[in-house]
Amino acid sequence: MDGLRWLLLLVGLLVVVGVYLYTRYQRGRNEDKSEAESSARRFEPSIRDSENSETELLADSDIDDEESNSVEPVPPQKIVTLRVVARNHGAFPGDDLVLSLRGIGLRHGKFGIFHRFEGSDENKIIFSAASLVEPGSFDLANIKDQVIPGVSLFMVLPGPIDGAQGFDLMMATARALAKSLDAELLDESGSTLSIQRERYLREEIIHFQHSSSLA
Repeated sequence: MDGLRWLLLLVGLLVVVGVYLYTRYQRGRNEDKSEAESSARRFEPSIRDSENSETELLADSDIDDEESNSVEPVPPQKIVTLRVVARNHGAFPGDDLVLSLRGIGLRHGKFGIFHRFEGSDENKIIFSAASLVEPGSFDLANIKDQVIPGVSLFMVLPGPIDGAQGFDLMMATARALAKSLDAELLDESGSTLSIQRERYLREEIIHFQHSSSLA
């Protein structure tokens, strides 16, 4: 009996020690995870950090309008960007580029850049086209003296029409512009826009809209 008693006591002690060590291990994992998440939040870039100056102009204007007209929370936004650039690191004559932009239905307007509006309402911008020369605006008075390496087409969601529909319209416009200028069509990182990348961007937009509707 004494041997059995000592055996049970030893087993109980081992169980207690095991529970103690497991609890410390779990606590350490949770602390490491919390610290990692905190670090990720500190270094996570914002939309403004990753986008071109033309999108910053648009975002700043939207914020100013909302601050002056409403105190409601700003809804989440998503910016989708494409680029049309000259081949072999070249550049387009400024007047040729502007004629091509106008020829595919874009109009010069707010911020000195080109826009595709919904109908005739200039407050309903579906997407925009900015110069890749900072600050992104087009100086129409001196456009014949300028050479421009390309344009950035971008749309801000939510917009005046369905996001996927707006993206399809922007894609069609980008392809038409690239064809008229014999230019390259790139994604937001400067890589050639593949069919797979185009589909992924479209799916991202649909997912964003779905998530926003549930918020």
